Amino acid sequence: MSSSPTKIEAALQRLLVAAQAHASEFVQSLPLRDADVAELNRALLTSEHGRQRLLELQQDYLREWLEIMRSGGTRQGSSHTDRRFSSAEWSKSPWFGTIRDLYELNSRYVSAVTGLVELSPDTKRRLDFFSRQLIDAMSPANLPITNPQAMVRAFQSDGESLAKGAQAFAGDLARGRISMSDETAFEVGRNLAITPGNVVFENELIQLIQYRATTRQIYSRALLIVPPFINKYYILDLQPHNSFVRYCVDQGITTFVISWRNVPEELGHLGWDDYINKGIFDAIEVARSISGSETINTLGYCVGGTLLACALSVKAAQGENLVSSLTLLASMLDFSDTGEISVFVDEAYVERCEQQYAESGIIPGAQLARAFASLRANALVWYFVVNNYLLGNSPRPFDLLYWNADSANLPGPLYAYYLRNMYLENRLRSPGALRIEGVPVDLATVDVPSIVIATREDHIVPWRTAYQSVHLLGGATDFVLGSSGHVAGIINPPQANQRHYWTSGVKKLPAQAEHWLEAARETGGSWWPHWMNWLQRQSGTMLPARTKIGNRNYQPLEAAPGKYVLDRKQFQV
Repeated sequence: MSSSPTKIEAALQRLLVAAQAHASEFVQSLPLRDADVAELNRALLTSEHGRQRLLELQQDYLREWLEIMRSGGTRQGSSHTDRRFSSAEWSKSPWFGTIRDLYELNSRYVSAVTGLVELSPDTKRRLDFFSRQLIDAMSPANLPITNPQAMVRAFQSDGESLAKGAQAFAGDLARGRISMSDETAFEVGRNLAITPGNVVFENELIQLIQYRATTRQIYSRALLIVPPFINKYYILDLQPHNSFVRYCVDQGITTFVISWRNVPEELGHLGWDDYINKGIFDAIEVARSISGSETINTLGYCVGGTLLACALSVKAAQGENLVSSLTLLASMLDFSDTGEISVFVDEAYVERCEQQYAESGIIPGAQLARAFASLRANALVWYFVVNNYLLGNSPRPFDLLYWNADSANLPGPLYAYYLRNMYLENRLRSPGALRIEGVPVDLATVDVPSIVIATREDHIVPWRTAYQSVHLLGGATDFVLGSSGHVAGIINPPQANQRHYWTSGVKKLPAQAEHWLEAARETGGSWWPHWMNWLQRQSGTMLPARTKIGNRNYQPLEAAPGKYVLDRKQFQV
């Protein structure tokens, strides 16, 4: 079939406008301060050494620019390892080769500028982050007229690929997010979050799910899982083959999970104390009652771990020792180094949040999801721009990315409190610096066996920061380091036989994370069995499994996954 220039040009024009608007909006949303640019300019202009290095950098740039233009995109010996330019089309055409080479030259130049002079650490981090985001956003692979693979696909399909791309962009624009997975392939309650269980408790903020035993005998102490309230709980109960919840149940552990509500406007006044009271405290009481045990095991993932540790500290200060152990998965108690998330959080931003949400308000889940995606923009933004919009492909089914798009709204006062007291002022690590329920918080009072699990490539909770928790908690504490990132490193079932983890047999953990790693032993596969062996030692005696869920005081209300997790309502960003 011969291609139609008019049809292709029309589709191309629509998609070009859309792609430019997307890139512009993305760059404008980045947290670059005018003061950062001013500090860089001041340092460059006032330093003789800096001016000299800038001049040398500019001379090198001009020299290589001339070389690129003379070669016409056919330079010999140049190495292109960036997979965005891996398709053969980039090398077949001198014009596209020149575009690629100039982009790579510009990228190196922009990256080098901030390294010419000494800057304050916060300014350096923000400028480095902004530079990388700008470089990624401005890639010629992201625009249809400068992506040869997209152009070839357009002519081969008579413009159909561009038309599909424009349609996909319009749909994503209406949803307020980029489609990262084939969302028709999944449904919560049908093939996600299907471990059998029931909701046994509900208040305005949480539903508590108890899962049905699958073994003839169970341990006497139950496990309460506190997931992050930023996303839905079913990251820990995806499909049967990679469900952390199902794994726990199959090991004889009576398992409870909090399902946080996707907060509506009428709950926009809730704060940190409310999440501890109506979330953690209520869930602990119900789990203890149903299990019939004085104490239970607890696990917190990400911010769920931060919230859980606060709650246990309050209960300990009140003389109530209700738990036998604490597991922290990719959680921070010490916020001295929060990685690149810190570029979004400064005094001015937190003050605006405190003023805006002084009494009530909603933080849209999509706003937080967009910020997290920007931390890995090539993988979580621009890959899908090219695949979905420019090439006209549909994203493949991927349960982790389906869950990633199912974000939850948060109350503004909770969000502002978390930013101020944890990210900005790091008050949780200092005994008595925080008061919750009128009680001074001291993590050292959490005097139970604990295990801290982090992942080596985590960009949300840096593993060295997670390691600092071992020195804050009061009980005997162990540390395990997994491979991969914040989600993939946690959801790593044993049967997949993937990745590896590190452990150390020493009882007294060293002060520095690097010293721990030097002495650690690497083991292939999932960390789940290692953790389960630890948990079972904290789980009491073996009992015949219960045939019924709940008890006289807490009857089953509805089948898992419950109604709260199904609410996907989003507010405008």
